[in-house]
Amino acid sequence: MQKIIIDTDCGGDDAVAIAMALKDPNVKVLMLSTVVGNVPMQQATINTLTTLGYAKSYNPPVYKGCKRPLLREPLYAYETHGEDGMGDIGLVPQDGACASEGHGAVKILETLLAHQPKEIDIVCLGPLTNIAVAIALSLETMSRAKSIIIMGSAGFGAGNVTPVAEFNIWHDAEAAKAVLASGLPITFVGWDACLGDAIFTEAEISRLKEAGHLGDFMVSCNKSLISFNMKRFGREVLDFADPVAMAVALWPEVITQIGGYWCEVDTTLGPGYGSLVIDRNNEFGKPNAKVCTEVDANLYKEKIFNLVK
Repeated sequence: MQKIIIDTDCGGDDAVAIAMALKDPNVKVLMLSTVVGNVPMQQATINTLTTLGYAKSYNPPVYKGCKRPLLREPLYAYETHGEDGMGDIGLVPQDGACASEGHGAVKILETLLAHQPKEIDIVCLGPLTNIAVAIALSLETMSRAKSIIIMGSAGFGAGNVTPVAEFNIWHDAEAAKAVLASGLPITFVGWDACLGDAIFTEAEISRLKEAGHLGDFMVSCNKSLISFNMKRFGREVLDFADPVAMAVALWPEVITQIGGYWCEVDTTLGPGYGSLVIDRNNEFGKPNAKVCTEVDANLYKEKIFNLVK
């Protein structure tokens, strides 16, 4: 059974990704840590606990992590995910669920130490602040992770928060730079891999909503994103960024384009801030990360539909 840790700034698409992992019988989610990003960390924690309740699977511990980026003030994605990050439809944790005691970054280290080396994958669905802090506390312990899969970067396409930057990397570029510099086995899932055929169409959204309780939740908590996409794409569709990253982590067979490249995070105070520079020809050095830029959209979607039946 695959064992994973999930680090999340839980908005609507994070909720879908978390539910995917919880419903996969071949996966064990050991813990979740929350981080500032789409919404404040406290709201991300509420959203994560809410998702556990709606998934109706099991309840791994949820730990609160960093409240702000390493150096910058937080800038939230309210316009994309709503004021509460979950479509502003009043979703709340069920049965009085609450976070467990301890800081998320520390608990990541403790969980890695409690298991065999190279036994746990860390799936990062938000900014990398918690991961950078954990590395600063103990790179040796973090090196016990089998891999770190990150929803981050624009891949080889355009950004979604600036012309060149994707939100998760841009929100705390200094943290992303530190994570990349650590030498850990990193895979970025680019924003470009989440577009095109990977976008859920109106018909596929209806199919998901009609699949049952969990599918309805997955659509409803992304109400704000659907409305935002009407302005952005001219259609009420869902670009499920974090679910694509989770699919890459859980189901490598969905990957159709991935490569090892020399990468660098731009932290200069200019128009490139927060972008991941990817050297396709590795002229600047040896590959230090993998970048996934395309998935088999049909296979990825069918796997989600099968989980929510």
